[in-house]
Amino acid sequence: MPRAQLSLSVVEAGIGVIFILGVAMGFALGVPAPDTRSAQLELYAEDAGTVLASEPPRHQGTTRLAEIIDSPQTFEREQDALERRVDRILPDNLMFRVETPHGAVGYRKPASVPVGVSTVTTTSGDVTIWVWYV
Repeated sequence: MPRAQLSLSVVEAGIGVIFILGVAMGFALGVPAPDTRSAQLELYAEDAGTVLASEPPRHQGTTRLAEIIDSPQTFEREQDALERRVDRILPDNLMFRVETPHGAVGYRKPASVPVGVSTVTTTSGDVTIWVWYV
């Protein structure tokens, strides 16, 4: 009884076509992009903290940030200036919240959006900065 056989070159050609179609579909459909929003938000928060921690004080203290959280009175006096400064540091498409041992400035953090966070340690306590996209 005769038996049909495929030529080895026909099998190789079939595998080649399947491989080429697979690669072409990969390029056509693409791969999902990684979520870089959270990483970018972390960088924005860290940058804002670095800028605030390195600025000279307006009145007294070692840095602007240390001066702001030195006491409840200095926070009360400087909170509006802190909010304006952070607003100028960050891009327009970001919202923020800065929490200190004596109070907070900025906006309420939403529960359902990605946020970036950074904490700066000063002699008077920690300052935490959250940022998120509008």
